[in-house]
Amino acid sequence: MADNNQTHHGATTHGGSTDKPLDGKTIAILAADGVEQVELTAPRDAVEEAGATTVLVSLRPGEVQAMNGDVEVADRFRVDRVVADVAVADFDGLLLPGGTTNPDKLRQDAHAVDFVRGCMHADRPVGVICHGPWTLVEADVVRGRTLTGYPSVRTDIKNAGGTVVDGEVVVDGSLVSSRNPDDLPAFCAKIVDVFAAG
Repeated sequence: MADNNQTHHGATTHGGSTDKPLDGKTIAILAADGVEQVELTAPRDAVEEAGATTVLVSLRPGEVQAMNGDVEVADRFRVDRVVADVAVADFDGLLLPGGTTNPDKLRQDAHAVDFVRGCMHADRPVGVICHGPWTLVEADVVRGRTLTGYPSVRTDIKNAGGTVVDGEVVVDGSLVSSRNPDDLPAFCAKIVDVFAAG
């Protein structure tokens, strides 16, 4: 079982400091079974270290089964909220981790797709990595946007009207995207900057 003690699970202080860039912000992490573990934990840890509260949102209550490299069973993470019961207004930003089966499950759920579409239409900062753009494609929110993703999702992005570039981190307004776990250091740094500006 993973250590899921996040800032909203108990009294966590930041030494009385109020100079963390994401203090007071609440970030949704939308994930389902099959999520790539490091693409959930590294961005979560980065925004929490910057002062944000994170909320793991999923399709059902209970736990999400994470994976390593899509094939090795990793840890389980406790779900905080069910996507059917949340609103865009509850959050200041959204993280969409990858893993092949995670976004495939999300894009088949109308509540998840509506939530992602709502975040994009409300210009909430969104960080998406690896296979995560599949949910953006399903929500029809990549048209006219420039982003990157795992090679196998790039044709889908293009077919949905997006422009794909091959870079470790790509910023288009409030949308931050990266290709794979190797890009996580750059991705994590950039989402903190963009979420702080949002």
